Amino acid sequence: MNSQNISRWIRTGLWALPVSWLVTAWSTLEPQPNQEKDPDAWARFVSSDSYQFSHLFGSTLGTILAIFGVFALGCCLANCRVGGLALAAMVTAAAGTALLLVPAVISTFVTPALGKAYLAGNEKVMLLEFPGSMTGAFLIGLVLAFLGNILLGVAVWRSHMLPRWAGALWAAGAVVFYLLGVVLGQATTGSSLPTQAAGALLMAVAGVWIAWSGSRHATAAPDLTAAGAV
Repeated sequence: MNSQNISRWIRTGLWALPVSWLVTAWSTLEPQPNQEKDPDAWARFVSSDSYQFSHLFGSTLGTILAIFGVFALGCCLANCRVGGLALAAMVTAAAGTALLLVPAVISTFVTPALGKAYLAGNEKVMLLEFPGSMTGAFLIGLVLAFLGNILLGVAVWRSHMLPRWAGALWAAGAVVFYLLGVVLGQATTGSSLPTQAAGALLMAVAGVWIAWSGSRHATAAPDLTAAGAV
């Protein structure tokens, strides 16, 4: 693959960043009812077609696009003064985001089946407990995704290649989305909070800013074909 093709893929990946966070924001706009306090409302909510559609194209597709975008951003910054930091942040954020695909897939395909079973009269499905390893994977993924995105924001800030304040906005969005959104939501209502959508929108705005500026620098990508021939 020549440098021109590499640059094209990097530009495409950079634009996947804001798209991923836009669809993520959309998927968190309507919080699901509390499963313990109102199981009937919860079952109707999660068994609806709109729920599965929003999770399939919001949570799952958004996560996949985020991984693609994170790799592109790491490659975009690989040859600048913060290349080492950017690549470490890329690996950390991608690993964490990949682990978060586990709960995303379960929410998309397993949860609707539980809701339908409950509405059909099988109330014992509410007693179903997932193994602790799934919770562990979620928590590790959450920590890695948060730290990786914070480091990506720092790398953008220090790169002298991409807009500094885009990096600050990206890091701020990560704090709002992960800490004030996901973590606080799980600790309080057990569902998504408005801060989760707000954080995703901040990261989408920062992503547009980064993609707009980074697309002009993508042509500086190394010629991997030539490097491999040495």
